[in-house]
Amino acid sequence: MDRVVLSRGYVGGRAAVRVIILFLHASSLASAGSLSGEWKVRVQHPDGATEFPCHLLEDKNQITGYAIYDGMPWPIIHGRIAGHRISFDIARKLAGDDRPISLRGAWTGDRLALSFQKLNDTNIYKAIATRVSSSTPGPMPKTPERIRLAQVPPLSDNGLARTPPMGWNSWNLFADKIEDRTVRQIADALVASGMAKAGYVYVNIDDTWEGERDATGAIHPNRKFPDMKALADYVHSRGLRLGIYSSPARRTCAGYEGSFGHEEQDARTYAEWGIDYLKYDWCSADRVYEPESMRPVYAKMALALRATGRPVVLSLCQYGLQNVEAWGAAAGGNLWRTTGDISDTWASMSHIGFDLQSGLGRHAGPGHWNDPDMLEIGNGGMNETEYRTHMTLWCMLAAPLISGNDVRKMSASTREILLNKEAIAVDQDPLGRQGHAANQSGEVWVRELAGGNYAVALFNRAAKNRRISVKWTDFGISGKPQVRDLWKHRDLGPLAGGYSAEVPAHGSVMVRLKPDN
Repeated sequence: MDRVVLSRGYVGGRAAVRVIILFLHASSLASAGSLSGEWKVRVQHPDGATEFPCHLLEDKNQITGYAIYDGMPWPIIHGRIAGHRISFDIARKLAGDDRPISLRGAWTGDRLALSFQKLNDTNIYKAIATRVSSSTPGPMPKTPERIRLAQVPPLSDNGLARTPPMGWNSWNLFADKIEDRTVRQIADALVASGMAKAGYVYVNIDDTWEGERDATGAIHPNRKFPDMKALADYVHSRGLRLGIYSSPARRTCAGYEGSFGHEEQDARTYAEWGIDYLKYDWCSADRVYEPESMRPVYAKMALALRATGRPVVLSLCQYGLQNVEAWGAAAGGNLWRTTGDISDTWASMSHIGFDLQSGLGRHAGPGHWNDPDMLEIGNGGMNETEYRTHMTLWCMLAAPLISGNDVRKMSASTREILLNKEAIAVDQDPLGRQGHAANQSGEVWVRELAGGNYAVALFNRAAKNRRISVKWTDFGISGKPQVRDLWKHRDLGPLAGGYSAEVPAHGSVMVRLKPDN
């Protein structure tokens, strides 16, 4: 048999773009006579293997054809053969990501020695492509019709997440490097650091935990997680809760097994393991469903979770598509993403927090929250002042506080920011009213709190220090409210008229007001 050795990885962040690099040995090519035919590609990675067919057609120095991955046909484009080099792309058109899958290689040794690596990723995986047939490939199959689900009546509140969920998630720092041992260490560190006591109780495993399904269709974790129930028991023994990740698609963002066609079965499995939180990521579900089916697709998983009898917080991760804030709660969601993925930069964080949350507050409240994505505090891409602004803004937004740093080795400043009890109290205020900009410049934000109190934040997005002022009458307060600085932990006394402060570049000030009337 002719063999093509491939390698596979994941391109940047969550894009799930597969890059496959082919290396063909000259003698193999000569014996085959042509690359034309069907090849079975088997990608071997540390957590298992993935197989898919690739149909190639060689014509002089050109390569065309198609590949079929996750049941979807993708055309081969830009195919070239030059001496001992071969290259082609697999065209890819998905919502928010139209980058092709690139294949590059060189003929070495006595077989195709492949190296597959995606952008911004150090992983290199090997694969073998075995020739199935040398016959000329037929026309590329038509793309399957996407499923349209009927709309469903609004679901009732599940009684969970009365305040925004707090915890930790593996993706921002560890991505596909997460495994059982690290999760246990993070759970221990949440307790030892005081974060658990402060409210960070969810320990959430993101993508890449998934293994294969058995003959009954039941999902099993891969070898990074040898016993998910034992892990859940350990996390629970520390007074914490365990979260997990899946997708309504056939494949997750990173290319692992999704829940399509197994929603009820997966919900029962999660319940048996002792899962308390599910992040359900739309990702490539647009290959399967019409966009208008997003609400019933999420409701399907919500109902499956409820049928198990186990209380599970449901996090809808679909990047703010289809105006999710208007229907997320009715689909059974306790929180829903309002934007694309955050990154550990001032530009990303400030754009998401300041620019993309306007007008969403009316949809948030106890049990259902707007989610501007996870916290990057402590991951190194911003300075201390910017991280403090990150925390201030998320607390004003009544956003879930899901940290993404290595809590096993936090700096003093990271610890101080994440453990600011007075800031957390604003985020967790039981009234559940989301804050908003109180002036056109967006420098002053206000949030109504329980007991007639208010949180007021002054934000400086400029690159130099500025003095920012606020008048109490801007949001209906008169008299001399008692004012307390929540970062300096200092009472400023009763202040008439308003308040003014020198705010550092990219910085913030947050105060709590108790009106005297």
